[in-house]
Amino acid sequence: MYLQDTSKSDNCTAMSDVLNRIGDKWSVMVVGMLGRNGTLRFNELKRLINGVSQRMLTLTLRNLERDGLVTRTIYPEVPPRVEYGLTELGKTLQGPISELWNWSAENHAAIIDARAIYDARENAIAQAEPRKIAYIGS
Repeated sequence: MYLQDTSKSDNCTAMSDVLNRIGDKWSVMVVGMLGRNGTLRFNELKRLINGVSQRMLTLTLRNLERDGLVTRTIYPEVPPRVEYGLTELGKTLQGPISELWNWSAENHAAIIDARAIYDARENAIAQAEPRKIAYIGS
């Protein structure tokens, strides 16, 4: 099933619900790393994902598990070993996320250039416009 008509409330709700989970950068990074590396332990994931805090990774993994995208396996050892992997549903995201990563890598320089051009143009406009002062008449 595809969401053909985004003007329908149910379709927008479904899209928003899914994008709220898989659209944040940490979820994309977790699914991407698990897709590329297979089953990983928490600290392995933390090392692979630059800049993620322990708390944010914990919350992200918990939410991905809740949505059925990630499995959490606890091994009865001392100390306990916990591993994370993609579910079958999570594996279906590997293709789109891999494409997004590739697109990002291929187009990052062009995006940086476009931002610089935009910022320079906006700064030039801001400096060229005289300041407007509002007066309240009596």
